[in-house]
Amino acid sequence: MTDKTTTGNVISLESTNLFILLYRWRKPILYVSVAAAVISAVVSLLLKERYKSMVVLYAEQQHSFGAQLLEDVQKEDLLTFGEEEDAERLLQVINSDQVRNKIIEKYQLWEVYDIMRDQRGANTLIAKEYQDNVSAQLTKFGSVEVAVLDEKPERARDMANDIALFADSVANRMRSERAMTAFKYAEASLQTTLTEVQVMEDSMKVLQEMGVYSYIDQIAALTEMYGTAIAEGHPDRAQQLKTQMDFLSKYGTTYVNLETNLKEAYEKLNVLRKRYDLMKIDVSSNISVMRVVDYASVADKKSFPIRWLIVAMSTMSAFVFTFIMLLIIDNFKRLRSEGRI
Repeated sequence: MTDKTTTGNVISLESTNLFILLYRWRKPILYVSVAAAVISAVVSLLLKERYKSMVVLYAEQQHSFGAQLLEDVQKEDLLTFGEEEDAERLLQVINSDQVRNKIIEKYQLWEVYDIMRDQRGANTLIAKEYQDNVSAQLTKFGSVEVAVLDEKPERARDMANDIALFADSVANRMRSERAMTAFKYAEASLQTTLTEVQVMEDSMKVLQEMGVYSYIDQIAALTEMYGTAIAEGHPDRAQQLKTQMDFLSKYGTTYVNLETNLKEAYEKLNVLRKRYDLMKIDVSSNISVMRVVDYASVADKKSFPIRWLIVAMSTMSAFVFTFIMLLIIDNFKRLRSEGRI
C-alpha cells in the first residue's frame, strides 16, 4: 500500500514539475510556436495549388479472342473481370516508361515542371516529379486507381484519362506483337504443309493416270480373277491378269504410303488451318485490356496544399520540439550544478 502511494506521489510530482516548467518557459515556447505558425502559413501560401483527378478501371482477362470464337468448348468467359494477376500486369504497364514518356511529351511536362532537358540528371528529375504527381495503385476491390495532381484541373483530368488510354494502347501493341509472331509461325507451318500435300497429290495423280487408283481393292479383285482364270483353264487370260498384278505390285507400296501420308497430312492441315484462322483473329483484333469504371473529371476544389493542416502540424511540432529541448537543457544544468556531470 505504501509503495503504491509513493509511486502515485512521484507521478504527481513529476506531472506538477512538467506543468511548472511549462509555465516557466511559456514565453520562449509561445514565441517559437507563433514563429512556426507564421512561417508555415507563409510557406503554405507560397506552395502552388494542385488539383486531383482520378480514373478507376478494372483489368480484363488476357485470353485468346480467336480461341473463344473458334473453339467448340469455351474455356473462359470473356465477360468476366480479370483476376488479381491481370490487374498487377496492367499496373505494370501503367507505371511503365512507355506510358510515362507519352504523357510527358503530350503535355510538355518538361516546361510544366520547369526542368531543362539538357541539365544534369534531367531524366531522373522529370521521372521523380512525375512520380510525385502521378500515382497508380490496386484497391481492396481489385480495381486499379490512377490519380493525377496538377496545377490545372483540366490538365489533371486529361492526363488521368490519357494514362488509361495509353496503357491500353501499349498493352494491345505488346499483345499484337506476340500474336503476330505466333501468326507467322502458323502461316509458315500451314504453307509448308500445303506444299507437301500438293506434291503428294501430284504423285498420286500420276499413279492414277498409270492405272493405280486403289491398290488394295485392285489387287484383291485381280487375284480373284486370276484364280478363276486358272481354274477355268484360260492360261492366256491368267497371264494378262498376272502382268497387271505385277505392275500394281511394282507401284503398290508407293501408292499405299502416299495414301497413308495424305490422310495424315489432311488431318494436320485441318489443325493448321484452324490455328491459322485463330491467330489471324488475334492479330487483327483490338480488344481493350481494361474496363473503365469512372473516367476522370475536373476537380472543383484543390487537393493540395491543405494550409490549415500544414500550419497546425508545424506549430504542434515546434511546440513539442521546443519543450523537449528546454527540458533537456534544464536537466543538464541541474545535474551539472549538483556535480553529477
